[in-house]
Amino acid sequence: MIFTSDAVVLGLLMITLAVIFYTASLEHPFWKKLYTIVPPLLLCYFIPGLYNSFGIISGEKSKLYSVVSQYLLPACLVYFTLGMDFKAVLRLGPKALIVFFAGTLGVMLGGPVAVGIVKSVAPEVVGGQGADAVWRGLSTIAGSWIGGGANQTALKEIFQPSDRLFSQVIAVDVIVAEIWMAVLIYGAGQASKIDSFFKADASSIEELKHKLEKEQKVSQRLLTLKDLVLIGAVGFGATGLAHLFADFMAPWIKEHYPSLEKLSLTSSFFWVVSTVTLIGIVLSFTRLRQLEFAGASKIGSLFLYILVATIGMKMDIFAVAENPGLFAVGIIWMSMHVIITLVVAKLVNAPFFFTAVGSQANVGGAASAPVVAAAFHPSLASVGVLLSILGYAVGTYGGYLTGLMMQWVAE
Repeated sequence: MIFTSDAVVLGLLMITLAVIFYTASLEHPFWKKLYTIVPPLLLCYFIPGLYNSFGIISGEKSKLYSVVSQYLLPACLVYFTLGMDFKAVLRLGPKALIVFFAGTLGVMLGGPVAVGIVKSVAPEVVGGQGADAVWRGLSTIAGSWIGGGANQTALKEIFQPSDRLFSQVIAVDVIVAEIWMAVLIYGAGQASKIDSFFKADASSIEELKHKLEKEQKVSQRLLTLKDLVLIGAVGFGATGLAHLFADFMAPWIKEHYPSLEKLSLTSSFFWVVSTVTLIGIVLSFTRLRQLEFAGASKIGSLFLYILVATIGMKMDIFAVAENPGLFAVGIIWMSMHVIITLVVAKLVNAPFFFTAVGSQANVGGAASAPVVAAAFHPSLASVGVLLSILGYAVGTYGGYLTGLMMQWVAE
């Protein structure tokens, strides 16, 4: 092991993230082609994983992940849900929300169905005991595919899969999700043909596009020191309250209702993430929501990518090849999500834009839903943000229920 100081490790991770984001922004053909094949999010996981696998750092001995997951993750969830504008979400119309929640349902049903199908053919793929029980790792994919990386980490802390198992499911999560994202971006170029097949009227998308362009110009403002202090107070204040509540609630349930441990209700972190998500949703109805226009979700995204890097440094890259059958689970699971989303979109004659963005808001979250939305038109990126924030709000709860269903099927 070369670097043992967490200060050095943190510096190395931040430089790594900076290099990834800088090169991903370049227009040079080499970098554009590379990031078309290998998504930046995958590198944010796997480069720190390589550092750990080759002994440059030790994810096992470092305390960075525990600090980031306890402090930055809850604040990150607050920042993502704080920007929720329920009026704007409702203005998207019922079709957008119907398709979005159809995608959520597809993920929630697809997980247990995929586990059941693979179990009937190769039970060892979805078996395991204790921290190596495969359903624990798969539950984190449910959090990722309904909400995003923050929800995924929240469920990792709740269900406690082993680091080795988590290394395996991360690969399934990112690779399967990115393949589907590539299909959606290709579909954006064929949107008129697809809308014709679905008999969908896309005129509302044009109207929405012009309205959003106007709103973005009026609402955006420069970040000030006062804004930064308020953003910090909201995020870490909510985190402190959530920890205070969890420190009381988890031991109380463990003492009085120990049987609820099977539902992870004795997990302190379950109460932390549930509480901060609820606080963020409540604050989104107050004037503090204006902090979103000062960049609250951007700070949340920074925290999220630091979190992704610290997760990555605990990964053993070589463990990914140990259970290739998990990719079968991921493919069946994603197929269920796709089928349910498309069937519902066809039933309500939803424009392909709502289908693509609603699906990606579930599967990719705030990191990639705006990218898919922008493939239709740059001004529509905020629709991806809106729906992905909705995903963050329901991701932990939906992923938690999906995890319990997969546990029931696997056992």
